[in-house]
Amino acid sequence: MSTQNQSLPATIGNLQEVDAGMQFNEVFFALAILAFVILVIMEKKRPYRHFTNAVGKASFITNTTAFVFNNILLTVLRASSLFFIAQQFSYIGILSGLSSGPVKWVLSFILYDLAIYVWHVASHHYEFLWRFHKVHHSDKSFNVSTGFRFHVFDLFLEIPYKCLFVIIIGVEAHLVLAIETVELLFIFFHHANLSFKKEAALSNFIITPSLHRTHHSADRKEHDSNYGIVLAFWDKLFGTRKEVVPGKIGLDIIEAENFLQLFFLAFVTERHIRKILEIIPKGRKRT
Repeated sequence: MSTQNQSLPATIGNLQEVDAGMQFNEVFFALAILAFVILVIMEKKRPYRHFTNAVGKASFITNTTAFVFNNILLTVLRASSLFFIAQQFSYIGILSGLSSGPVKWVLSFILYDLAIYVWHVASHHYEFLWRFHKVHHSDKSFNVSTGFRFHVFDLFLEIPYKCLFVIIIGVEAHLVLAIETVELLFIFFHHANLSFKKEAALSNFIITPSLHRTHHSADRKEHDSNYGIVLAFWDKLFGTRKEVVPGKIGLDIIEAENFLQLFFLAFVTERHIRKILEIIPKGRKRT
């Protein structure tokens, strides 16, 4: 009985910490959604690139539906996993000895941005990860809502990776969630169908729409580049930066016009599609 009584305050304290962290994250998330709305209005007024109404509407509806589904399914799982791991293991990480403050916040952000860059590169170069990540690239449009277009398994696979980050780096769960929300804000920003003055200069420091537009090119040689989420430094450092204007957005042989198609798209690879196309008889070539 005495052991149970001693553990009860600790359990209550942990629950209070989780609750406070969730509320903190909700405030940041609300600010990110506000930024999303502002960017939608801006790109409607002055779009950089004009897509047909049908393509734009289908893109927005499919992407926001994916967001609602993914958010309902994964938000609690992701937050609870990070808080559990942080409570158990964050004290052994690289930055665990630093007291919470600006220095630890900045270092955590830089290392997290690098970790997501590495994950993004892996998502393009390993077929198992690409089968889910290609859902994000299947959008024939390029707008703020494209930042919502992710397969639920793509996001699910990131959870253990982020938990590993918490252990190795040694940061609190609420700090990781706050950083994630900042990164979400930048995801909205660099997917915006916008162009603005000084964008080229700004792209030397952070990922801008012009850089990320290249990343969504239909040309594989072009979209295997510009993997950064916030800092432009990583692409420069690892030689993955490209500055070109893509001729076409999306994936040529991949179509997903609604949420159900988006979900099942992950289970049909480009290799499968090419094999099917090879089986279909070809017509006679005209001479």
